[in-house]
Amino acid sequence: MRWSKTLLCTLREDPKDAEIVSHKLMMRAGLLVKLEGGLYSYSPLGVRVLHKVENIVREEMDRAGASEVLFTALQPISLWEESGRAGIMGKSMFRLRDRNDDTMVLGPTHEEVATDYLRTLASSYRQLPVTVYQIQTKFRDEIRPRFGLMRCKEFVMKDAYSFDIDSDAADISYQKMYDAYLRIFRRCGLDAHPVEADTGAIGGNHSHEFMVLAPSGEDGILHCPSCRYAANQERAERRAPPCDWATPSAEPRARVATPGAHTVDEAAAALGIASDQVVKSLVYLADGKPVMVLLRGNADLCEPKLRRALGCSEVEMADPETTARVAGPFGSIGPIGVSIPVYADNALKEARDVAVGAGEEGFHVVHCNLMDDPDVKIARWEDLATVVAGDRCPRCGEPLELARGIEVGHVFKLGVKYTKTMGFSVLDAAGKSVTPVMGCYGIGVSRTVQAIAEQNNDKDGIVWPAAVSPFQVALLALDPKNPEVAAAVDALESALEKAGADVLVDDREERPGIKFKDADLIGCSVRVTIGARSLEKGGAEVRLRRTGETTLLPLDAVPARVAELLAAN
Repeated sequence: MRWSKTLLCTLREDPKDAEIVSHKLMMRAGLLVKLEGGLYSYSPLGVRVLHKVENIVREEMDRAGASEVLFTALQPISLWEESGRAGIMGKSMFRLRDRNDDTMVLGPTHEEVATDYLRTLASSYRQLPVTVYQIQTKFRDEIRPRFGLMRCKEFVMKDAYSFDIDSDAADISYQKMYDAYLRIFRRCGLDAHPVEADTGAIGGNHSHEFMVLAPSGEDGILHCPSCRYAANQERAERRAPPCDWATPSAEPRARVATPGAHTVDEAAAALGIASDQVVKSLVYLADGKPVMVLLRGNADLCEPKLRRALGCSEVEMADPETTARVAGPFGSIGPIGVSIPVYADNALKEARDVAVGAGEEGFHVVHCNLMDDPDVKIARWEDLATVVAGDRCPRCGEPLELARGIEVGHVFKLGVKYTKTMGFSVLDAAGKSVTPVMGCYGIGVSRTVQAIAEQNNDKDGIVWPAAVSPFQVALLALDPKNPEVAAAVDALESALEKAGADVLVDDREERPGIKFKDADLIGCSVRVTIGARSLEKGGAEVRLRRTGETTLLPLDAVPARVAELLAAN
């Protein structure tokens, strides 16, 4: 491919609205062109990287025994109503009406369509197990599109769906996909870590995210250096911290004036105690019904944990009016005597001498024993707190560390969530009707492209791994009008392509410095430079982008050396 024959445009400055390094570099390198917030067009270079990642995904999905299909992006809302997810997805799903005034949606994911596809075709256990996958554009109406391809309204995704006769067989399918994901990300040059994760709106009872560690990542990952436990912060567990107030107080429960104290720290200061001796009381709406949540004063609630614990679809903090109606004035509430269900974090189980809000403006209650107080009715003890760095690993007890990560893949054990709800059954070997067990497996293909750039760059630009580089070789003609240089470039281009490399020839009439800068910015794995001076010295200059290692070689030795460098990178 010749640069002069293709519209490839690089930028010298960072785009104003690009916030993270990969977004800046992909825009500057001309891989993406912004249409508007959350919508991007791919240049010829961007398409080549996208297709290379897609091909790796296809190869590994096929290797794992999955079959490629292509579902419709446009779906009837009736499928989502049948599964019960139409309301759960809410405003994140693009909806439209056809000419018959029927509501349709642009698919954000395809669990419903996949289940409908299988129930249409499969009726016997002999047709299972089966795993189907597709690579397709998805649509989600993000509240705040940002970070380029990391969070946008339209994106390319690989989604796969497995159907098995029972849970044991489903576990095998899950493991095959899990292993395939490790191979995919390794081949893409990514250091991706599987971590336990929340299932969210997809549902199911078990999942893993594949996270690329990066300071710009939106997700918090808790990991243990000692035993390798790792989980998304929405899923992470911890050993309950030791309690300094496990012994009941010799003093009776007492109501104390705390005027103006509405936060935990203000209450602790007014009472002369530590902040974690004050119980944080929160009122939430769980699928619209009020509940109270209790935490140590120095802990924060993990809303996904509360949602899972209550088995509800949505949780949100109650407004001050609702809080006042069911528990007292906002900032002074507590669990004594409330009529709504109370759920307490496990870390409070041993707390027998704590302070709580009195349910009355300007007052708290001290020396409260949550375990034994007849006026405090705990409906259930649960793991509800957000885990932070320094908390103890739930497996080995060593301190956990916190890192930031970018989610590039997610695998789910769905069980019968969709197959049962949507009435999909097959006959087993005994002729009995059974509900297949399902799994789903997603990879954000376009997000993976940017994650590769986020993890592979330097001060000069992107450093693509050879397997996904838009062109593996950037062949720079420094004197394109010189007949000897032009002939050498033509011959070397042909020899490199014959050896299996894809080549971008920079034949522009530009200064050498501009060509060098653009080659580094775009990030092709190997740069080969030919000019009148290099020919005088005996050949071409070969430079490995990742290390800067440069060698002058005879022209006939270049293809073999390039092949060696590409194989190692």
